[in-house]
Amino acid sequence: MMMREYAAPSRFPAVFRDVRLPGLFRDMRRAQEDMNRLFGGLRFALRTEFPAANVWANADGAIVTAQVPGVHPDQLDVTVHQDTVTLRGKRESEQVEGEEVVVHRRERPYGPFTRSFILPFRVDADRVSARFNRGILSLELPRPESDKPRHVKISHA
Repeated sequence: MMMREYAAPSRFPAVFRDVRLPGLFRDMRRAQEDMNRLFGGLRFALRTEFPAANVWANADGAIVTAQVPGVHPDQLDVTVHQDTVTLRGKRESEQVEGEEVVVHRRERPYGPFTRSFILPFRVDADRVSARFNRGILSLELPRPESDKPRHVKISHA
């Protein structure tokens, strides 16, 4: 069976009238197949923020936990300014000893990092506490007494 090429109808602008659609689609399919062959063996992971963190808040304050495996507590810096908590640090690259070692996959990020979290209230920076246990940094961020919601008693007139 012989395939005939289809020329765009005359209602299209002159630029498109000479386009041969089956040839165009064939070329696009070939380009897609070439790209699939080129990148077919690679797996692309979406880059996520490092370190991974959870934030909880209630009327008394907030708790932030961050996973920082491979980072020594001395390499971490936590700053608090009004309603913003910033975590900075650096994770060193892992080196494998040996001749002609080839990296086949590197999924764990390394190097300097910064994460900032904006809370729905100001933080009492003088009462912030931090703990580090088995690669998990836990921050307790109390809310200032003056910012805490207060219940108002309604009296009868």
